[in-house]
Amino acid sequence: MKYNPEVHHRQSIRLKDFDYTRAGAYFVTVCTQGREGLFGEIKNGKMILNEYGEVVKSEWLKTPDLRPNIHLNEWIIMPNHIHGIIVIDDGRGTLPRAQGTQQRAPTVERFGKPVSNSIPTIVRMFKSATTKKINEIRELPYTPVWQKNYYEHIIRDEDSLN
Repeated sequence: MKYNPEVHHRQSIRLKDFDYTRAGAYFVTVCTQGREGLFGEIKNGKMILNEYGEVVKSEWLKTPDLRPNIHLNEWIIMPNHIHGIIVIDDGRGTLPRAQGTQQRAPTVERFGKPVSNSIPTIVRMFKSATTKKINEIRELPYTPVWQKNYYEHIIRDEDSLN
């Protein structure tokens, strides 16, 4: 079914006109479909990854290998979600400054029009790769693994990062 804004009422969670390819740190949380505990369990206060959790870990760690200007900061996989900090490097090690105005994106990501090395595209590719591999293991093609959207927060300064 083709996307129809009159029927689907999808709203973006992203800041309007913000350049998500811009150097800086971004906190993301991606949850499983229906918050199903797919990735393992917590025993004695420690997360024990199962086979699906290992797929998520492996694909998350590939992110900087696929994109040389991307670095991973802290991250954790939980039974039904992953939290992580993705850093886009501009070669100067800078974070976006906290400002009242946003920088306009040179190419704003729109539904169905991905922008290379943007946070939405990185998350989309991660979700796609993990879904494909997990569904191959569990022999359930076309079964959703992740919720349709994800949570993100632009980390604007060192205090926010800490």
